[in-house]
Amino acid sequence: MAYTKTITTGRLILRPPHPSDADALFAMHSDPEVMRYFSEPPWQAPGRAVQQIADDAEAFEKEEFFRFAIALKATGEYMGSCTLHAVHRQNRRAELGYALGRPYWGQGYMHEALTALLEYAFVERDLNRLEADIDPLNIGSANALLRLGFKQEGYLPERWIVGGQVSDSALYGLLRREWEARRLAAD
Repeated sequence: MAYTKTITTGRLILRPPHPSDADALFAMHSDPEVMRYFSEPPWQAPGRAVQQIADDAEAFEKEEFFRFAIALKATGEYMGSCTLHAVHRQNRRAELGYALGRPYWGQGYMHEALTALLEYAFVERDLNRLEADIDPLNIGSANALLRLGFKQEGYLPERWIVGGQVSDSALYGLLRREWEARRLAAD
């Protein structure tokens, strides 16, 4: 079965990564503020972006995981990414990941992108559960997940060591039935 590879929202296009995204992807992942709560330090080498795009495009084609580039519909410019990864087909669950370039923060773009990604996950991919693992100090990310209907389900102390810094994980989950109930209530 062939799955959608492009998702369009009011202001955005979610699509597979393109080689032309490399400069913007590197700029985003080399920004210490964007990478502050990531599970890896800021990128140092531009070639890292080229390799990431190649790996992501291959995984997308093989349906191993889905890292959608988020592009502004009006201009086509790369803004960030949202991802379904760690896909467990038998258990119909996956993890959610996302990153947005700092110039686009605070404008509702990530909420718009993730709302579309949730629909893709639950409707087109027929998943039953989505999970997210965030640094509990990342209040913006926690608020984004809560706004989408996720619930904090766990806390793992000292789970990550990134650049010599130890950090915890807050685990969030969203069930398909809860997502469907929220959609019905909104209509």
